[in-house]
Amino acid sequence: MPTPEQRLAELGLEIPDVVAPLASYVPAVRSGSYVYTSGQVPMVQGQLAATGKVGVDVDLATAQRCAQICALNALAAVRSLTGDLSAVTRIVKVVGYVASDPSFTGQPAVVNGASDLLGEVFGDAGVHARSAVGVAALPLDAPVELELVAEVG
Repeated sequence: MPTPEQRLAELGLEIPDVVAPLASYVPAVRSGSYVYTSGQVPMVQGQLAATGKVGVDVDLATAQRCAQICALNALAAVRSLTGDLSAVTRIVKVVGYVASDPSFTGQPAVVNGASDLLGEVFGDAGVHARSAVGVAALPLDAPVELELVAEVG
């Protein structure tokens, strides 16, 4: 069975370097058999992949891609503590925040960009509990922020 990194490569993706914290926190913390990530925004090589509100400035497809980038950044934070994504035995919980226009109600569809990727990478172990929440604003005017909890062996 391929490793999570091999599955990502098959999808044409790779785990980036850990995104440097924007304030006073660390990217992830391990407690027992769980890794909790801090909120990850869609940073690619030090720049946001998109900015603005979903439903006004950012379309659904772009927002879903941003959620996928957030998931990759969260996995980078997990890997920074485990050394290898093969240590992940389960993605337990994902919380997605979507900066959106008040009339936009497709937050779950946005966060599917992350959830679908996690399922492709980890198979049944990537199926998780989830929340998708609309918010007025996110750090740096990011359209999406994501945090996750992973169980590790």
